[in-house]
Amino acid sequence: MSKKKNNVVPHGTKSLSTTKANRWGWIFTAPFGIVFILFLVVPLVYAFFVSLYSYTQVRGTVFTGLANYKRVFTDPIFLNGLKLVVLYTIVMVPIQLLFALLLALVLDSVKSKFASVSRLLYFLPYAIPVVIGALMWGFLYSKDMGPFTSFFQLFGMKAPDFLAPGSIFGSLVNMVTWQWTGYYMVILYSALQSIPTDLYESARIDGASEVKIALKIKVPMITSSMVMVTIFALIGTLQFYTEPMVLRNNANSAIPPEYTPNMYAQALEFNYNQMNYAATVSFALGLLVVIFSVVFMVLTRKQSGLED
Repeated sequence: MSKKKNNVVPHGTKSLSTTKANRWGWIFTAPFGIVFILFLVVPLVYAFFVSLYSYTQVRGTVFTGLANYKRVFTDPIFLNGLKLVVLYTIVMVPIQLLFALLLALVLDSVKSKFASVSRLLYFLPYAIPVVIGALMWGFLYSKDMGPFTSFFQLFGMKAPDFLAPGSIFGSLVNMVTWQWTGYYMVILYSALQSIPTDLYESARIDGASEVKIALKIKVPMITSSMVMVTIFALIGTLQFYTEPMVLRNNANSAIPPEYTPNMYAQALEFNYNQMNYAATVSFALGLLVVIFSVVFMVLTRKQSGLED
C-alpha cells in the first residue's frame, strides 16, 4: 500500500505569493482608479455639493439644503422633458432591440462573405461620431437643399417637413436607431456565436425549421445579452442630448432649449447663469437613471442570469 505524499507548502510561501500578486494587481489597476476618482467621483461629489446651494444677486450664495431638489421635482419644464425622454425610451428601445436581433439572427444564419461585409456596413454608423451623424441627418432632413426634397420634386410632390414640430419626434427616433442598432447587433451576434452548433444539428435532425431554431434555441440562449443591450439603450435614451442639440440648429421651432432634461441643465447654466439649479437638474436626472436601471435589472434578474 503506497503512502500518499503530503505536499506541504512551506509556511509563509503561499501568503507571500498572494501578497505579491495582490500588489501587482493594485499597481495595474491604480491608473484606472485615479482617472475614475478624478473624472467621475470628484465631479459627482462637487455637483452634489453645488446643488445644495442657491445664488441670488441680493443674498449671494447661500446654503439651502435639499430645497433645489424639492423645486426640481415640481418644475414643469423638467417634468415635461422627463416625460419626453421616457416616451423616446418606450418607442426607441424596442425598435432598436428588434432590428438588432433580426439582423444578428440573419447574419448568424448566412455563412458567406456577404455576411462579413454586411456586419461591417451595419456597424459603420456607430463608428461615425454622434455629432457628425446628427449634422449629416440635418442635411438629409433639410427642406431647402436635402436630397429627400429633390426626390419628391421629381414626382411633382411636396416633400414632408421632417424638422417640423409634428414630425421631429419620428425624425430623431430614425436618427438614433440608425446610429445605434449596428452596435447592439454586434453584441447579440457575438452572443449567438457562443452557442454550440451541436444544438442546431440536433434540432434539424428532429425536423425543426430555421425559424423554430431561432425562436426556440437562439433567442432564449442570448437573453442575458439582450437584457444587457436593453440596459445600455435605456441609459443612453434617458440621457438624450447630442442629437436634438445638434439638430436644433435646423429646427429651432421644434426643439426648444429645454427639450430634454440634459439640454435644460445646459440652458440653466450657460443661458440663465443658474449653476446651482443646473447641478440639481443633472443630479436628479442621474438619480432617476440609476433608479430606472436598477429596477429594470431587478425585474429581469432571472433572464440576465443575476438571480443566483
